[in-house]
Amino acid sequence: MQDPSAPTPPATAPQPSAGHVAVDPVIAAPVPSGGLDAPAARRNAEPFLRVLLTELAATGTVVEIGSGTGQHAAAFAGAVRPRRWLPTETAAERLESIVAWSSLLPTEGPRPLPPRRLDAATRPESWPLSDIGPAAGMVSANVIHIAPRTVALGILAGAARWLPPGAPLILYGPFHRDGRSTSPGNTAFDAELRSRDPSWGIRDLERDIVPAAETVGLTLAATHPMPANNHCVVFRR
Repeated sequence: MQDPSAPTPPATAPQPSAGHVAVDPVIAAPVPSGGLDAPAARRNAEPFLRVLLTELAATGTVVEIGSGTGQHAAAFAGAVRPRRWLPTETAAERLESIVAWSSLLPTEGPRPLPPRRLDAATRPESWPLSDIGPAAGMVSANVIHIAPRTVALGILAGAARWLPPGAPLILYGPFHRDGRSTSPGNTAFDAELRSRDPSWGIRDLERDIVPAAETVGLTLAATHPMPANNHCVVFRR
């Protein structure tokens, strides 16, 4: 989903260092055969990765919920080493796209793990994660506003089930803040989403997501403002 294009709101937590991080050049590659393209994934890759390197546990598997095209998985697999990156999706065409983007990486270099089919709305006990070892964190970008609220609740429950203490759940995307939209662009975006599907829409961080997280033992640890009125929101238990 393309990001809204309004100015970034004021910071609510210190931003990570503005220094360059090494996003793999594959993020700028032409779309491979069998691949899908998300322009927002290309635009937000560097600031998003900067937060990940700040917040993820030092080792373990990064579980990405809703990997979409697979562009982030391919672009971040090398940068997050020694961690491993596990992409997941529900739709066959997106699983194929993840494989297509990963295939552009050198065979001798770091790659994401093979993608797994995972529906975040299902019971966390059924998620195919029992063999991944300790998790370095769980990541979900631009998912919970283009899915029913049950998906957001499922991600929170899955994080509570699969993350060890201290490992973060990191959500990227637009959020309303305490009953208010953060920009006219987000207001329009929210209305457009709800017109497409009444179960979709920008979630309110303080009034919806934080209370739901607290019911499963997760605490809001940080919010990092991102470009185009998005945030990276970090929960831990």
